Amino acid sequence: MSASDNNNKTIPSVDNGARLRKWATYASVSTAAVLIVVKLIAYFLTDSVSLLSSLMDSTMDAFASIVMMIGVHHAVRPADEDHRYGHGKFEALASMTQAVFIAGSGVFLIFESLHRFVSPKVIQNSMTGIWVMIFAIAMTFLLLAFQRYVIAKTNSVAIAADSLHYKADLLINLAVIVAILLSKLTLWPYFDPIFAIAIAVILMRGAWEIGQQSIDILADKELSQEQRDRIYDIVLANPRVLGMHDLRTRTSGLRDFIEMHMELDGTMSVSDAHDISDEIEAVLHAEFPSAEVMIHQDPHGIDEARLDDRIPG
Repeated sequence: MSASDNNNKTIPSVDNGARLRKWATYASVSTAAVLIVVKLIAYFLTDSVSLLSSLMDSTMDAFASIVMMIGVHHAVRPADEDHRYGHGKFEALASMTQAVFIAGSGVFLIFESLHRFVSPKVIQNSMTGIWVMIFAIAMTFLLLAFQRYVIAKTNSVAIAADSLHYKADLLINLAVIVAILLSKLTLWPYFDPIFAIAIAVILMRGAWEIGQQSIDILADKELSQEQRDRIYDIVLANPRVLGMHDLRTRTSGLRDFIEMHMELDGTMSVSDAHDISDEIEAVLHAEFPSAEVMIHQDPHGIDEARLDDRIPG
């Protein structure tokens, strides 16, 4: 096997990605904490179940963001003797925990909303609730802008998961404003629980999407077919490469992992085979800067059991 000598070139970008991930977690936890305080005050003043749904969402955001912060801090740790592939899956575990928190809050809101159908209540101090929601929308926009920047730079699944439910928060906060306004204008008490149930459904859908993404990473799902095709194109573009097989890829935290068997002339020296592998790895690193590449050199035409043959087409 050949380990790339170019790996060191990617370390600065990885370190910067780790730093951005950490700052994104701090911003998320801080935003959630502020919103919990102002929404809690507003809920006691208004007694709105739709505002309660937004408060519950922010509370779940805070718990989820704290879990994400812990997960990301573990995920960015470098490989060690016991974890030679690194700690990247802590990020997916954090995302999965987020999904559970979000789904739980959705279930709670549905039960609370059904209770309000049985025992409806009129919203009090409606303008206070509206101003709180406007403040929440402004803070959420600022957080999402920063998260969008971090995701573009790091491709972090945990930050993307966090951003997903903050995007849902925008809809939730807007829905609360509409529910409060309709309840105030019509004096019909059922707008409030109806909107709360709709918000719960949005939350649970988001939890499902986050859970799917996390499972893909935990289960070592391959990179996209487009990325795999690009790897084949890069390797086979070298005129001295006679073929390749058993390509395996996955993502874990800060890094992608690319492993393959590359077929070369069987009469070639080990030194020449190593040089070709280094050439291939350099091109792959240019295309996939955060990747760790492992290449096993095979004599072309050798008869051996292959992973490709065991996987259904």
